[in-house]
Formats: sequence, structure tokens, C-alpha cells
Amino acid sequence: MEFGTSADLATLRKGRILHLALRAWLVLLALSLVPLLHAQGRAECSVIKSTVLARPVRYCAFLPDSFDQDKTRQYPVLYYLHGLGDNEQSLLNFGGWDVITELRRQGKIGDFIVLAPSGGHTFYLNSADGKVRYEDFFIKEFMPQMEKKYRADGTRATRGITGVSMGGYGALRLAFKYPDEFAAVSAQMPALIADVPKDFTSGGPGSPGFLMGDVFGSPFSRAYFERNNVFSFARSDSAASLKRMKIYFNVGNNDDYGFEQGALQLDQLLKSRGTPHEFHIYPGRHDPQFVIRHFGDVIEWQWKTIGAGK
Repeated sequence: MEFGTSADLATLRKGRILHLALRAWLVLLALSLVPLLHAQGRAECSVIKSTVLARPVRYCAFLPDSFDQDKTRQYPVLYYLHGLGDNEQSLLNFGGWDVITELRRQGKIGDFIVLAPSGGHTFYLNSADGKVRYEDFFIKEFMPQMEKKYRADGTRATRGITGVSMGGYGALRLAFKYPDEFAAVSAQMPALIADVPKDFTSGGPGSPGFLMGDVFGSPFSRAYFERNNVFSFARSDSAASLKRMKIYFNVGNNDDYGFEQGALQLDQLLKSRGTPHEFHIYPGRHDPQFVIRHFGDVIEWQWKTIGAGK
């Protein structure tokens, strides 16, 4: 093709400039995506065969990108316990993994692994009838096997636990019962009930008594519930054990199940024992929107402890 006029040459030069500009833009775009892709890591979901429960248990491990690049590196670990009706993929379902990824991309947190088991409706404890020994599974099988498989550092100083709703109850209870295992515990909208009302089990679907099912006995055993309540361990733990653990929890001021009352009572109990802790009551209900709004704060808070312990 021949260009015989200055207008034709100008058109050609303009086209070349646009072409070069487009190429430069694509290169810059590709470069800008490199840190994001590098920081994403991956989720690995599988099953662990449990002798205690006599069945396989699903779990997800959320691994930083460096996990596959350095096969000798060991990591801090955060255990994540999901809420009732959710499962081991909860972090993927509500966007929690995206929050962790973005915080890591921004340099606000470092590399650590997140281990999330399927908890069903167990409340992460052994059932009153002894048929479902989930707590024994978690402490004796899940933690040691997963930490070995995913190269966790394996020390208390680099181990944290967090959870949402039922999982918040489970995280607080396990941390308070096993203070030598966890350096930090956090909970969002934890299912806390300090004083069980007389008509606790008379509510229909959606009531706390109904949601707890037969975990605390069938019929409901008030004595078993109170022995396994978060408040029981918060009262009986030595002051020294509680003080050496970092404690954080939050709740909405309009929680659908009234769990803000339990959270306020736990706040007062810890204060009365001189136990340092961080408690927030925010506007909101008992829903995923509340969790995701404050999840980043929880993760940054956890990293300050388990990351520093490395």
C-alpha cells in the first residue's frame, strides 16, 4: 500500500503511536497483576480420616503463594471455625479469603496458613452422649496431623484460633480450655449465652435452643451446657493463663439471637478478673455482612500475635 499524501503519512504515524501505546498499556497491566497473582496463594480442600469420629472429615487449607516456592519453610497457623449451617469452605463463600489476600498484597500481614475443618453442628465439643467426640478429634487428630502436613511452626506462640457464631463459641471455649495451645483467640458474633432461661428448649426453629440440637443432650442437659460454657472456663482458668493469651471478640448491637448480651457479660467477667482483652460492639445484626465488614480487623489483630511469635 502506498501513501502519497501528508495526510496518509499522518494517519500511518497516528496508527503506529496508538499501537505502541496499546502495547505499553498491556505490559503495564500485566506487571500490575503480578503482585496480585503472586499474593493469592491457593485453597486446598480435602478430607482427613478420623479414628476418633470413625469417619472422614472435610477441611480446607488456605496457603500463601510462598508455600509452594519454599518447601522447607514453616508457618504460623490460624484455625478458622465456621458457623452453624456453613462448612469448611466458609472463607471462600463469604469472601474472607479475598480479604486475607488483599491484606497480604498491601503488606499489612505476612504469610501464614489457615486451617478450616468442617464442624457440622457440633459446637466443636464432645456431645453429651459421647457419640460425637469432635473436641477430641480437633485437639488430638486434626491439629497435629494438619500442622505436620502443612508445615506449621508448631509452637503456641505462632498458633491462633478464630471463629464466627457457633465457631466463635468454639474458638473461645477451646482457647480457654487449652490455654497452653493458643497464643491468640478471636470471635465474631460468638454464640454466647451466660444464663440459660427456663424455656430455653421450648423455642421453635431459629431459636438458640433449637439450633443447638442434641449436642448438649436430648433432652437438653443444663448441667452439661454450663460445664462446657465459655463462661465456665473464663471463671475457672487461672488469671495467669488468661493474661498470657490475646483475646478479641466483637458482636452486633442488634444480634438476631441476642448474643450481644452474652458478649457484654463476657466483657464484664474478663474485666472483673483483670484479664486484658479487646471487645467491640458495632452496629449490625447476626449476618455475613457483619462478619465481612470487620473480618479484616480480626485478621490484622491475629497477625500481630502469631506473626510476631515466629
